[in-house]
Amino acid sequence: MVLEPGTDVPTIRATNQHGDAVQPGFEQPTVLYFYPADDTPGCTTEAEQFEEHAKRFENAGISVYGVSTDGVESHRDFAEANGLSFDLLADPEGRLCEAFDVPLIDGRSQRTTYVIAKERVVAVYERVGPDGHAASVFEDLVDTGVVSAD
Repeated sequence: MVLEPGTDVPTIRATNQHGDAVQPGFEQPTVLYFYPADDTPGCTTEAEQFEEHAKRFENAGISVYGVSTDGVESHRDFAEANGLSFDLLADPEGRLCEAFDVPLIDGRSQRTTYVIAKERVVAVYERVGPDGHAASVFEDLVDTGVVSAD
């Protein structure tokens, strides 16, 4: 069962596609989306659309992180091939999936997105369709007042 809205967010540390250790701060609004695998059609669509909306998220003060059980090199190649400007966090041991109660199926995370603000879960999206998800998350953040539409 995934973490419910209102739950405190666990502290996490992971390596991004550049090989840097990253410890996201969840004080500011953050989108943490878990996806099954690099270079698959649905995951590529989802990543490309988060990138298409990257400036909107950034201008609203929202951090975006993608997480999968793929390794650093796979993330590096995937980010470069798709021009991704946000961090992809490598979770080959499934520790982040475990911390966020994201189910693993055949070693791959189930598509799950968390919206986090002030170190608490604000919203959870489970088994989402990748096409249109990034825009939908942003609009929900505006609709719920987590961020301003300006």
